[in-house]
Amino acid sequence: MKASELLQKDQAALNQELSDLLKAQFGLRMQLATQQLTNTSQLKKVRRDIARVRTVLTQKANQK
Repeated sequence: MKASELLQKDQAALNQELSDLLKAQFGLRMQLATQQLTNTSQLKKVRRDIARVRTVLTQKANQK
């Protein structure tokens, strides 16, 4: 997800997106641990998406 898309969302939507990404990250880590994950680059993508969402949340909090 692009940062420009995230900037258009409100704080509640960003918190929901963060929650979804954290659940996805947990699922991917479990798949990795049980040797079911074939595309390990998904972990990197989800981790960076989490960082993007947290960055936008911090930016919006500092604007107030």
